[in-house]
Amino acid sequence: MTMKLFTELTEEVKILVEEKDGKKEYFAEGICLQQELVNKNKRKYPAEVMEREVKRYTKEYVIPKRALGELGHPKGPKINETLVSHYFVSLKNEGNNYIGRIKIMDTPNGKIIKNFIDEGVAFGISSRGMGSLKEVNGINEVQDDYWLATAGDIVLDPSGPDCWLNGIMEGVEWIWDNGVLKAQEVAKFQEKIEESVKSRTLDQAKTFKLFEQFIKKLGSKTLV
Repeated sequence: MTMKLFTELTEEVKILVEEKDGKKEYFAEGICLQQELVNKNKRKYPAEVMEREVKRYTKEYVIPKRALGELGHPKGPKINETLVSHYFVSLKNEGNNYIGRIKIMDTPNGKIIKNFIDEGVAFGISSRGMGSLKEVNGINEVQDDYWLATAGDIVLDPSGPDCWLNGIMEGVEWIWDNGVLKAQEVAKFQEKIEESVKSRTLDQAKTFKLFEQFIKKLGSKTLV
C-alpha cells in the first residue's frame, strides 16, 4: 500500500520566553493540527482519524518526551535527529483545533531558532504525516490510514524556495517495508538533483538531463 506525505502550515505562532534559575527558556504555541475543517490545501481530516492519531502520538511521543521536530522543510516522514530543534511539551484539543506547545532545545538548530526569536524573526509550524486521500465534492478527505509523523516542524520561510521541494516530496509515494517507511524510486532522482546542486558535481547539461528523467518519473502523479 502506498501513501503520500502531507504537510500543513500555521503561521500564527505565539512566542514565550521564560526565565528559570537565571536561564532563559524558549517556548512557542500555535494551532498545529485541525479536524473537520477544509484547510488551504483543500484537505479535510475527519475527527475520528485525527483524534486517534493525536491520542497515539501523545502516548507514544509527547508523554515520554520523544515528540521531536526539525528546523526547515524535511525530505520525508522520518525525523532526522541531527536537524532537531525542539520537542512538544503538550498537544491539547480546543474544539476542532489542537494547540501545541513546543520547547526550543539547545541543539545547533535550536540555538538558531533562539537567536531568531531574540531578533524578532517570525516563523511557522508545519505538521507532517502520511496517508491516502479520497476526493469528496472537490475536497481531499484524509483516509483512515493516516499516520502522524510529527505535530510540527519549525519553518522560517514558508513561502520560500523550499516549498517547491516540499511540494515535490508530497507527490512521492511511500511504502511500508518491514516497519520502515521508504520512498518509491522517484525520490532517488530528487536526492541526486539536490546533491548535484549543492556539490556542483554535475555540469548544467547533465543536471538538466537528470531533472528531465525525474519529471518523467513523476509521470501523471498529482502534487497535492
